[in-house]
Amino acid sequence: MNISEAIRIALLSLWANKLRSILTLLGVVIGVSAVIAVVTFVNGINGYVAEKIFNLGADVFIVSKMPNVITDADQFIEGNKRKDIDMDHYHAVAENCTACKVVGADVRNFNGNVVYGTENSKDTWVRGWTPTMQRIYDLDVVMGRPLNDTDLNAATPVVIIGQDIRENLMAGVDPIGKTIRVDGHEYMVVGVGKKEGKTLGQSRDNYVIMPISTWFKAYGSHNSIRIWAKGFDVGTPMEQAIDQTRVIMRARRHDQLNTKDSFVIETNSSFLSLWADLSGTFFIVMIVIASISLIVGGIVIMNIMLVSVTERTREIGIRKALGARPRDVMRQFLIESSTMALIGGLLGVIGGILIAEGVTAAIGMPSAIKLWAIFAGLLVSASVGIFFGVYPARKAAKLDPIVALRFEL
Repeated sequence: MNISEAIRIALLSLWANKLRSILTLLGVVIGVSAVIAVVTFVNGINGYVAEKIFNLGADVFIVSKMPNVITDADQFIEGNKRKDIDMDHYHAVAENCTACKVVGADVRNFNGNVVYGTENSKDTWVRGWTPTMQRIYDLDVVMGRPLNDTDLNAATPVVIIGQDIRENLMAGVDPIGKTIRVDGHEYMVVGVGKKEGKTLGQSRDNYVIMPISTWFKAYGSHNSIRIWAKGFDVGTPMEQAIDQTRVIMRARRHDQLNTKDSFVIETNSSFLSLWADLSGTFFIVMIVIASISLIVGGIVIMNIMLVSVTERTREIGIRKALGARPRDVMRQFLIESSTMALIGGLLGVIGGILIAEGVTAAIGMPSAIKLWAIFAGLLVSASVGIFFGVYPARKAAKLDPIVALRFEL
């Protein structure tokens, strides 16, 4: 029997026993679907994180009281014990860091309430910025004007709003010059930021930005700020800017020699490295779970192949009587089991892609389909079929043709 004939017999067997085939392939389909979906999400989120979330630029770093991403309770406790970073620290870095191209500062409130007329928006990011933050953050103001030094020095009650505020609260109205209320305080809209879209289902356009001095008037000055700085270039210039900033901050905060910094300096690469560790752990856990499903699917395939060997004992006897060698019989059943698993893998790939695309359409979670993941899913499923088909195939190959011809179900 040639390979094409063995594949044809396998497909006919699957088609003749549809329900049994579906139940047989279910484990493989679920396992491969899970692998494809996880790989698609991880790749998509990795690309999105690199492009959108931590897109600070390779020449930008942030100085803060505690890490922006906290991975354990000890980091949180240690960070809370530190002294706040205030505007004096910002001015010290801005005035003395000669290796820094531009220095800015920001402070945030994550659950602001914005009101315009009868409309309101909750859980709005209320950001306080120095005007230099717009150069560092690459804020694109599509209407009106950006913040300026006059706004900062006079603590002017003006804001730049995100597209969610404009579309949901001020639809059909030119927002420039209009007054909105943010947590009970009135501010005049002077600019509108470019639409940024969603991150993992969360809008990035639900914000208002005001001068940091104005923010302190509304929320109090006892809040730790973050200092942002941009070097003149990547590599050595960036390292020089970080080193100068570290020396200035340690001197300003009276950190003793040979002690840890009482602050954190983070770069784009440090954020991405942390995210890679987190996503890598998640990926491994999901692959282990999916592998269990594949093993279960393989065991089911082996069980069904054993049943098939029993059902086709007389057929095996006839083939051997006509000259089929044990290795021919073994190859036939291995091809059949791998064909079943490969079909399950193909269905799993399709299912995984549909799941990923459906979730992306529903909640905006980024996904990226990789060709290597599709081939890997098919290869793994075929390997499962071969591995778990060896025992039934060997059992079929060892049947005595005389005994097989006499076999009655």
